[in-house]
Amino acid sequence: MEIKFSRHAKRRATLYQIPEATILKVLEGKELTHGNHEIIEYVEGFKYPLKSVVTMAYDIITVKTNYPLKKGRKG
Repeated sequence: MEIKFSRHAKRRATLYQIPEATILKVLEGKELTHGNHEIIEYVEGFKYPLKSVVTMAYDIITVKTNYPLKKGRKG
């Protein structure tokens, strides 16, 4: 299975100082089917949970965006 990052996702990761390894760790072990998915998960070292929007197609996972959720929002 291949994981790709969109240009937008790379820019958001840089903006919010989210290491690529952290995003890969969040995706690790997830059973994704074809289509769009929103993954919200608490990650150590971040004040808010991280939200990742990914698309699965032909054994390729494309990370569309990722960012910390604002206070008060739940997934």
